[in-house]
Amino acid sequence: MTKITLNGTERAFDQDPAMPLLWAIRDLAGLNGTKYGCGVGLCGACTVHVDGKAERSCMLTLGDVEGASVTTIEGLDPDGNHPVQIAWRDLNVPQCGFCQTGQIMQAASLLTENPKPSDEEILTSMAGNVCRCGCYQRIVNAVRLASTGS
Repeated sequence: MTKITLNGTERAFDQDPAMPLLWAIRDLAGLNGTKYGCGVGLCGACTVHVDGKAERSCMLTLGDVEGASVTTIEGLDPDGNHPVQIAWRDLNVPQCGFCQTGQIMQAASLLTENPKPSDEEILTSMAGNVCRCGCYQRIVNAVRLASTGS
């Protein structure tokens, strides 16, 4: 039995501890905002927060996060009004939208660690998240907007 706190609620998973966290989130918890992209931690579509830090859920197992606090896009803000989510909407960032939950989770983690990042720091932090539509400039603009609040 693996116990984690998922979006603020303690959950117990009676699965093999080697099960990828991504599948536990999607298939067992029914939270489909976290996306499967590459399966090898390179694209960032599956980004969640583990104890407040951005992590690739496809690269972690349930056993890896035993006792940890895991936050998905659904738990970032109950009403979808985290400053990053607001900036994403205000600037109409997504095109297809597939990567955007991972992008938002990565950006939110960055702003927790560094509330006023430079453009270079934004680019460095977001570099591991792939957007096939090429919305990178809008992503940087949204992270900048969320960091300034204006």
